[in-house]
Amino acid sequence: MRELTILFMPESAYGPTNNCIGIGDLLRRRGHRVVFAAESSWRGKLEPLGFEEDLVDLAEPAAEGVDPGQFWKDFVRDTAPEFRKPTIEQLETWIKPVWEELIGGARYSHAQLSGIVERTRPDVIVEDNVVEFPALRTAGVPFVRIVSCNPLELPDPGLPPAFSGYPARDSSGWASFRAEYERVHRPLWKEFDQWVRGQGAPGLPDLAFVSDGDLNLYVYPEIADYARSRPLGASWQRLDSSVRRTDGQFTLPPELAGRGGGLVYFSLGSLGSADVELMRRVLDCLARTPHRYIVSMGPLHAELELADNMVGAEFLPQTSIIPIVDLVITHGGNNTTTECFHFGKPMIVLPLFWDQYDNAQRVDELGYGVRLDTYGFTDAQLHDAVDRLIGDSQLRGRLAAAGAVIRTRDGVGRAANAIERLGSDGPA
Repeated sequence: MRELTILFMPESAYGPTNNCIGIGDLLRRRGHRVVFAAESSWRGKLEPLGFEEDLVDLAEPAAEGVDPGQFWKDFVRDTAPEFRKPTIEQLETWIKPVWEELIGGARYSHAQLSGIVERTRPDVIVEDNVVEFPALRTAGVPFVRIVSCNPLELPDPGLPPAFSGYPARDSSGWASFRAEYERVHRPLWKEFDQWVRGQGAPGLPDLAFVSDGDLNLYVYPEIADYARSRPLGASWQRLDSSVRRTDGQFTLPPELAGRGGGLVYFSLGSLGSADVELMRRVLDCLARTPHRYIVSMGPLHAELELADNMVGAEFLPQTSIIPIVDLVITHGGNNTTTECFHFGKPMIVLPLFWDQYDNAQRVDELGYGVRLDTYGFTDAQLHDAVDRLIGDSQLRGRLAAAGAVIRTRDGVGRAANAIERLGSDGPA
């Protein structure tokens, strides 16, 4: 196969970017040229992995030294009180402002992205994002859409609405949630659709902020996926997982290796960990258990204190840690959720925003873990969930077996193969 130039445009958050890093790394090692049009705060972090950086600003450039995704960390910290509301009330006060920021980034970056496409002359473009970037659609080359969020973002009338966290077996609240979503978002969608068309790109599907590609990949394991009333089209492929191989190794420190109790990984993600009050609440609760904890402390790590039964750091090689633990306590981001399935680990999910409610509900309703009220759980509820899931050898065995199957399906390899075929042969 001839060498391809593959342009990746991930969302600035760690989950989508790490997903693209995993797929891009395999394509790079196969001899292809891989260029990242990531958000500019990733400068200097992708080249050491062997990629070219041709980065883009999604807003007025930040000061030097700002961490990747810093805007969203600040946004989460400042708007955390919204997460205490029912999901239907968050549509206007959280979901819509997020869409507005993302759309603003698409508008701001349009000219820069057009220049990047002209410079790199890609054979195929890969976007892992939730909004349309017209410059990527009008490049005249095959386009790949990756959905590394819960698959409810692909609408189906027979499934719960995205962002609701509603059960799959109880449709009583679905219609009212969808009606409120449309009321809040219809004017914003109409304006964005008109702008997208004005840049020469095709119009958007109704009430959707991004269109399908020539190839569409979504990341979710078969054992947790939804039974659709409307099957996805032939251009869609599911990846049971997409786990990067670029993380460093992790060795359990002696102070934990020599203690008894279960071993638990706790992470609210790079964004959720910016809620210091919540992090302190969970850490204080876990400190009063007989178990051991590896803590991803996040960007405000200096404001957190770990107990004797814990170790942690601002950044941790997550994909090297999950395989060695008994349980994961997570915010329910799709990246971490699918990695837990990949390695066969039960979860306690404390959802905060976006699709995390949907992942939390799915894990709970299928019996692969426990969903707790993120801001309303009691110590007894969290302690009971930790003890029960660590002690449930039958569940852990079932998940371990499922994880072994998922790993044989090689989601990263399947994604790389599909992108290679599209870049070489063009759309079917």
